[in-house]
Amino acid sequence: MDNNNGRMTGIIVEGENNVVGDNRQNYSPPSARKPRITEEAAEAEPYGKGGARGPGLFFVIPCIDEYRKVDLRVVSFQVPPQELLSKDSVTANVDAVVYFRVSNATVSIVNVEDAKASTKLLAMTTLRNVLGTKTLSEMLSDRDHISHQMQEVLDEATEHWGVKVERVEVKDVRLPREMQRAMAAEAEAQREARAKIIAAEGEQKASRALRDAALTISDTPTALQLRYLQTLGTISAEHNSTIVFPFPVDLMSMFVQNHFGNNSNQQSHSSQTAQHVNNFCGDLGMEKKSDHPAFVPD
Repeated sequence: MDNNNGRMTGIIVEGENNVVGDNRQNYSPPSARKPRITEEAAEAEPYGKGGARGPGLFFVIPCIDEYRKVDLRVVSFQVPPQELLSKDSVTANVDAVVYFRVSNATVSIVNVEDAKASTKLLAMTTLRNVLGTKTLSEMLSDRDHISHQMQEVLDEATEHWGVKVERVEVKDVRLPREMQRAMAAEAEAQREARAKIIAAEGEQKASRALRDAALTISDTPTALQLRYLQTLGTISAEHNSTIVFPFPVDLMSMFVQNHFGNNSNQQSHSSQTAQHVNNFCGDLGMEKKSDHPAFVPD
């Protein structure tokens, strides 16, 4: 079939008073009764010029005229799952849905035998070709761009078939089970790493906050006393059977200054704190260990 003028190449049988076809310049005498193949073509409709009819009333002559109904609405078909190899050498099964319509009924009949079947076969090939240039991450995260690219390729290829591809959608990307387990393990490792980083940052901020609080308490003796009373209230509310031995607040302040104060006075503060603790333990009638300058009773 010629795609330019919609004519069909065929066999013209010439015999006595019988000519099949519309080109009479190849007519031979009645003595030539053998059929022969010619290069001439006859119209697809010998008694009329082919074309679209309707909407409206039109007549069809039986055994002479032939007509086909062409649906001009948007129709769809599903592309079967295609096994392909991605750019990063990952095997995947991908399927899609194509939405198209016939934009030129005459061209869709004359230029192609079955417009829908041809478009479906072309969509299968296009799906493999386009996704073969993408990595697995692009297949999973950039489906809109892939669908738009496939729609442009299909629309350009089917234009001379009288077909307009409206939309292409990638439905599902299925991976082998081994690849799914590997991706799940990788995602779990990344989540654990992020959790550890967040926990470490939280501990760092908490340590800085405790250091700032200790420095503030060391500069303000009243704050240490208030914190001491708050701790006593918390212990008495939660543990009623706990026995609390009061500890002098001034010793606690000296202990804080010993750790967070000036480094040049560290040894003097330490000796003074130890002496105060020993005196306090002596007043309570407790024995102190010989190898420690101060101790806290069990």
